[in-house]
Amino acid sequence: MTDPIHRPTARPRWLRRNASALVSAVLILGAYGFARPPHLGDQEHAQLAARFAFTPTVLPDLPGATLHRVREVSPNLEHISGWISAVGASLAINDLDGDGLANDLCWVDVRVDRVLIAPAPGTGARFPLTALDPAPLRYDHSMAPMGCLPGDMNEDGRTDLLVYYWGRSPIAFLRRPDGGFTPREIDANGEHWYTNAATFADIDGDGHPDLIIGNYFPDGSAVLNPNSTDAEAMQHSMSRAFNAGKNRLLLWQSAQAGEAPRVSYRDASDAFDPEVVRAWTLAVGAADLDGDLLPEIYFGNDFGPDRLLHNRSTPGHPVFARLEGERGFALPASAVIGRDSYKGMGADFGDINGDGMLDIYVSNIATPFGLQESHFLWLSNGNPAAMREGRAPYEHGAERLGLARSGWGWDSRLADFDNDGVLEAVQATGFLKGDVNRWPELQSLGTSNDELLKDPRFWPKFQPGADLSGHEPNAFFVRAADGRYYDLAAALGLDDPVVTRAVAIADVDGDGDLDFGFGNQWEPSVFFRNDCPDCRRSLQLRLLLPLTTQAETQVLDAEAGQAASGAPARPAIGASARVHLPDGHMLVAQVDGGNGHSGSRAPELHFGLGDLPTDAALRVDLHWRDAEGARHQQTLDLAPGRHSVYLGSPNSRS
Repeated sequence: MTDPIHRPTARPRWLRRNASALVSAVLILGAYGFARPPHLGDQEHAQLAARFAFTPTVLPDLPGATLHRVREVSPNLEHISGWISAVGASLAINDLDGDGLANDLCWVDVRVDRVLIAPAPGTGARFPLTALDPAPLRYDHSMAPMGCLPGDMNEDGRTDLLVYYWGRSPIAFLRRPDGGFTPREIDANGEHWYTNAATFADIDGDGHPDLIIGNYFPDGSAVLNPNSTDAEAMQHSMSRAFNAGKNRLLLWQSAQAGEAPRVSYRDASDAFDPEVVRAWTLAVGAADLDGDLLPEIYFGNDFGPDRLLHNRSTPGHPVFARLEGERGFALPASAVIGRDSYKGMGADFGDINGDGMLDIYVSNIATPFGLQESHFLWLSNGNPAAMREGRAPYEHGAERLGLARSGWGWDSRLADFDNDGVLEAVQATGFLKGDVNRWPELQSLGTSNDELLKDPRFWPKFQPGADLSGHEPNAFFVRAADGRYYDLAAALGLDDPVVTRAVAIADVDGDGDLDFGFGNQWEPSVFFRNDCPDCRRSLQLRLLLPLTTQAETQVLDAEAGQAASGAPARPAIGASARVHLPDGHMLVAQVDGGNGHSGSRAPELHFGLGDLPTDAALRVDLHWRDAEGARHQQTLDLAPGRHSVYLGSPNSRS
């Protein structure tokens, strides 16, 4: 008698039908279990937090002003007035009064829709709280300020202010010799722009900072006009939308100083390709990433892929090539630079991986139980020559370094707040603050047909009272001994559930450590003085271009009691410094022209040096363009401290 054939027991029908789904679920859960980031032990957490201390000061209200909580909008957008009113807070720190310290603030208070300037808290009442007045230029109730960007636009040695808006083109507030401001148009066509970000950068290498403008709603819209009869359009996709307002490139042309200052720009936006120019842009960054002193441009886009543009311009002729990363077999498209579908809302540059090249830190939406995207940390792979072939030499490193998750992110900043030579990461978060969670409705909207999405009549109600990630704390990431970053905001008292848009950074009191501020939406903005209990040494550089090209390089050491201001000069936007440390490491940075969403750091370079002695001699390599566009390089030996470096022409041309 033969043995019977042994067949496996038949699986139940429900198991056969769902086997693949169950296997997938097990793999996902297993991967999630292994991928959960490590946590710091209590002792290490406390030790990290003990290195930092900040004292907050709430910025003042405009006396007598009525405070609002939502903007008036077009009637067909009234049911989403909370959504429309979710941006506008801005904060910049700079030297407005010419005393040689970046100790003045310019911010947009959305509760009164005004642009305010005042000395930073604790720096003396050097001038009164002032609201900028655009009169006699065109301005009405259908317009609202969105950002304040300091810079010397007419190159007279005084800091001017570019204010950008929803409902009109930006206005240049040019500083007069008497300390007042004269408003000037920079666009003669009187168009209705919806600007969310702007930065200065010498795009064409002619020696003068140009303007990059990131716009949002279509030009000519009446989004903030409560009397409009137009049917305003929203984005036509959550991931591939190219129906926004036109991003602009404005090339500097000429200027005039004195009692009647002016500045002139030429629109060169045709240098951008159609998908770049019509993206829904929330953040703009510019930095030289390949060492030719021509800044590349990063556009952080809300409803489509971010764009990194390689700069191939010559004076007067801007030319760009779009760069994309390379995708491997196991790499999702959204982890490839230039191919993502996330919601880019902040951009900053800093060397995280220590290879002497700038990396790019970008905010997206990474809200638990909401839209769990990932913030980007595009790490340089050390091959900038690939840009000439159209390839972006960057890899996504946010997840493995602990910077991928926080919340609904906006401005993102990299800076060294305790002077140990390692950058921290600060992030503004939150969207709509209310009592009723509207994430289910947003999830439903996000999966709807694109033809319905662009029509606001099909949008759910996002009015005052709705909450979309409105109670998230801002993030303050610190790097631990294991190489990962951990959010210490709660331990540092920075975890109040405010809705924040802007992060501004500067050493306002000249004490060698960086202070910062948060520009908050529908709540008072806050300045934080750095009271670091054991800050190390630092090197701070004000790289300045004298108003005459005949000056030789001069270094003024503020700590030695020399003049803080020196000869009339302007910030050397785009100039770079490489600091060589005794242990062989190198620190790099470039003078920032206003990168990000709506925050702006001072145009100074700050390097944490750790425990170096005060008399240490540091080799510092400087690279810059002069006012005629010629490239220069020079090496200086500098001690730790604060230095104003007037970049001269002789004997340094490269």
